[in-house]
Amino acid sequence: MPSTTSRRRLLALAGAVGLSAVSGCADRLSETTDGDAATLTFRLYDRASTLREEYVRDLNETRVPWDEAALAAAVNGTEDATQRRQPFPGPDPAWAKLNGTYYRLDEVVVGEEEVTHPVLRLHEAGRTDDADESTYVERDDLPKVDQRAVQIAYMAARARGNAGGVPWGLVQRGGYVYRDDDTANQSELLADDGPSRVAHRDRIWRVEVARETFHEAVYRPDADPVADSEAGIEEALRGRLVGARIDPETLSEAEREVFRRARGEGYTAEHPFPDAFVSVLKRLDERAYIDGNVTKDGGANDYPPRDLLRYGGAYYEYRLALETADEG
Repeated sequence: MPSTTSRRRLLALAGAVGLSAVSGCADRLSETTDGDAATLTFRLYDRASTLREEYVRDLNETRVPWDEAALAAAVNGTEDATQRRQPFPGPDPAWAKLNGTYYRLDEVVVGEEEVTHPVLRLHEAGRTDDADESTYVERDDLPKVDQRAVQIAYMAARARGNAGGVPWGLVQRGGYVYRDDDTANQSELLADDGPSRVAHRDRIWRVEVARETFHEAVYRPDADPVADSEAGIEEALRGRLVGARIDPETLSEAEREVFRRARGEGYTAEHPFPDAFVSVLKRLDERAYIDGNVTKDGGANDYPPRDLLRYGGAYYEYRLALETADEG
């Protein structure tokens, strides 16, 4: 497929910098665009038949206490603030149905609080094979709250000085933070006479507990009415989440074949891409893969990402995976 990008850029440059500079630019464009072999894979994944099934919470059914209280406070205009814990945990943005009305859920940070939480850190102190059983407690013999804390603190301890991944969403300050007072009261490790060593994964770990200061956000829940019918919320969700709308009847047989293969094992093509695939990419508004330097521009998405499409009356999530290799 001939490059239209080079021609457009050459025409734009000709009047400003002269033909010699344009010639050099054309050489560089050719090198960066075609110097690497690019392979693009297009895949489709089935989603729920309606967006409201997947994205709307019905608080009348789930009965999550903090969600329901936060939504009721926001709807009624009463004061309600939560410390540390976001009022509506989960995907952002989120929507909920309450008493027949659909709301978009959000929160506003209105302040901060200085609080103290216990932090559990573990330090390796030997192997269980070499230790007297009376000197440590097994992780599985601890209360559930401590079992979870030991597992997460162990991940942090294992990572010290080693390259590798750590679940930073769980690990904090190099260990595990007991944030909930009620839960912390159930802990044996936090007690003044609690065990000083715990066994986990065939090793003995020395227990270190520190009470440290945290500055935590204070949230105010916010809920905006969006719709009062299923059709209304479906339309609102489409406007927010769905990118391309494609009618198979408007496609050529070659274009429909691209979608058929994408729904199965995936459709893969090398650059320069076949005309049918180029047409599909245009319909998806993924022009970074066909205009300009594919190996550098491909994969650059707008925010928020529009990776949902409506094809033949059904919703799909799509993914484009670009692979390059230097041909030397």
